[in-house]
Amino acid sequence: MHRADTRPEPCPCGAQASYAVCCGRYLDEGLFPETAEALMRSRYVAYAQGRTDYLLQTWHPSTRPVALDLENEPLRWLGLHVRRVEAGGPGATAGIVEFVARYKVSGRAHRLHEVSRFVCEEGQWFYRDAQI
Repeated sequence: MHRADTRPEPCPCGAQASYAVCCGRYLDEGLFPETAEALMRSRYVAYAQGRTDYLLQTWHPSTRPVALDLENEPLRWLGLHVRRVEAGGPGATAGIVEFVARYKVSGRAHRLHEVSRFVCEEGQWFYRDAQI
């Protein structure tokens, strides 16, 4: 008899935790990430899941676009590697996260290397902008 795998689904952000206890609590339960890195990881997962609601909610109002159209982007996210984190911990007001995200478009692999800036206002982290 074959038993079904009962291990929790790993988080797409690459952290060593299940989706439910990692990014799922932010995307599905409405909790706020405690650090800039946690916000960046959850935003990666939101892109992978097409969650424009979460992306806009966590984008700083000073740089937030009016709308995002992820429906017409024929890409598939493959993985995330965080390269560097500066500040952005609990109690901080700003942070920087450098990462590389891998994705495929029309069968071709690509890499997005980005240095993102985050700010924390009234206890909530927001994505501000990035250098690619």
